[in-house]
Amino acid sequence: MPSPDPSSVRYDGPWIHKDVHANGIRFHIAEAAPTSGSGVRGDDTAETDTPLVLLLHGFGDFWWSWRHQLTGLADLGYRAVAVDLRGYGDSDKPPRGYDGWTLAGDVAGLIRALGHTDATLVGHAEGGLVCWATAVLHPRLVRSIAVVSSPHPVALKQAVLRDGRQRRMWLPNFLRYQPPRYGERLLTTRDGFEVERLLRQRAGTDWAGSADFVDTARRMRAAIRISGTAHCALEYQRWAFRSQWRPDGHRFMSAMREPVRIPVLALHGESDGYILDATMRRGQRLSPDRRIVSLTGAGHFAHQERPQEVTAELAKLLS
Repeated sequence: MPSPDPSSVRYDGPWIHKDVHANGIRFHIAEAAPTSGSGVRGDDTAETDTPLVLLLHGFGDFWWSWRHQLTGLADLGYRAVAVDLRGYGDSDKPPRGYDGWTLAGDVAGLIRALGHTDATLVGHAEGGLVCWATAVLHPRLVRSIAVVSSPHPVALKQAVLRDGRQRRMWLPNFLRYQPPRYGERLLTTRDGFEVERLLRQRAGTDWAGSADFVDTARRMRAAIRISGTAHCALEYQRWAFRSQWRPDGHRFMSAMREPVRIPVLALHGESDGYILDATMRRGQRLSPDRRIVSLTGAGHFAHQERPQEVTAELAKLLS
């Protein structure tokens, strides 16, 4: 079966698709401009006067995972932009740049390229780790962050090393994807079934039985099969593994020990068996202005499983 065209992720809806150049590559974004308040849809001047919320997806995903928040935040008067991260969807897929420094530079570049001096960052899983990194490495550009099932990177490392239960849940797949070529085959064969397996394994039972889940799995399976995407997605995790024994990794983790002093909202599904509640609560010293919210019945994908509740919590952070 041929690989889907990258433009296939540009699904129609109450948003517009754009290409934005930042940090030396091209990013695909889906944007929902405000429908009320100070912003005017399609007016570039009004857009840059409106607070920017940048939405960053997790592993094996793409911008679509933020469809509910795109429209919900726009209805509240914010400029909401969901990004296909480097290597995903219809964004460029360069062979390098999947380290924490470059990924934070991508987000910093996007904020500037979109005409803003700062933004609130919202990220799920690996997208949340990019939020943490950008807040530390480019603090003047980040007003606040919200993370979904994404503990502070220092806290996650400590939990994997010291908490046997967290290690058993997190480490096997992380190590499974390290060998070259094996992970790529795993993610793309059987029409991308591995992505649906991970989605089903980590989702809450309510959402996993819904039509929305089936539709989301279908779209994710197609998106991971776009040429080059599986390899790029795995490079995020492979850099995290390789860097543990290299100077760049030591420098990155040392930098991450600098406390994030801006407001932080940490959202976590009570039924998330992949990232444990105790792991999300680690590292209070690293983010002293942090509010943790547990969402009943949600698993690892709370922003899709409980979209209205997540948008309501984001509204509190933004107000």
